[in-house]
Amino acid sequence: YVKACRQAPFFLYLKNTLFIAFFCVVGTVLTGSLGAYAFARLRWPGRDWIFLILLSTLMVPWQVTMVPTYLLFKYLHCINTFYPLTVPAFFGGGAFFVFLMRQFFKTLPRELEEAALLDGASYLQIYYGIILPLSKPVLATVAIFSFLGAWNDFLGPLIYLNDPSKYTLQIGLQVFKQDFQTNWTGLMAMSTLIILPCLVIFFLAQRQFVKGIVLTGVKE
Repeated sequence: YVKACRQAPFFLYLKNTLFIAFFCVVGTVLTGSLGAYAFARLRWPGRDWIFLILLSTLMVPWQVTMVPTYLLFKYLHCINTFYPLTVPAFFGGGAFFVFLMRQFFKTLPRELEEAALLDGASYLQIYYGIILPLSKPVLATVAIFSFLGAWNDFLGPLIYLNDPSKYTLQIGLQVFKQDFQTNWTGLMAMSTLIILPCLVIFFLAQRQFVKGIVLTGVKE
């Protein structure tokens, strides 16, 4: 393990990966829950049609939008930065997360929301003061999924990052692979270190994770 950390700047890659994962989790939970709240608790024209369009994006493979997304970030001069890996999370984080939280929000009693409206609370106050505190299981589930997605992402950093000082852990594994030989002991040691945080997070949050999966989509 010591030799593996010496051969590759493990802690530098760890810092970059944690930076990306942190903003992906924050962006997904914040904006995804806002979108889910609007779809689940508010009534506005075209809501169901727009939600249907959102769900239809789940049928579009990520590889189809890979080139147009790259060209967009290239036009914005964001190549070799962390923006392409973090900014999309602040636009809902994906249709799956919005759908997951929407289904959970629909299980919450409307009487709480109606009582808050009678007391003069705004929709944002209801969102922050009532909906979010009651939605910890699904928020934990979304946070875990988002973290694991950012932590294990290989193709995104490979496409957008060119500077070795900005590499993530998944890209850092390639340091142990050369043209004619592979340092298998270092590669396995680094892989073990990379998977440990995922195991720790899952075991610490498994109760909320399982509860969020069980309750999502079950309407009283």
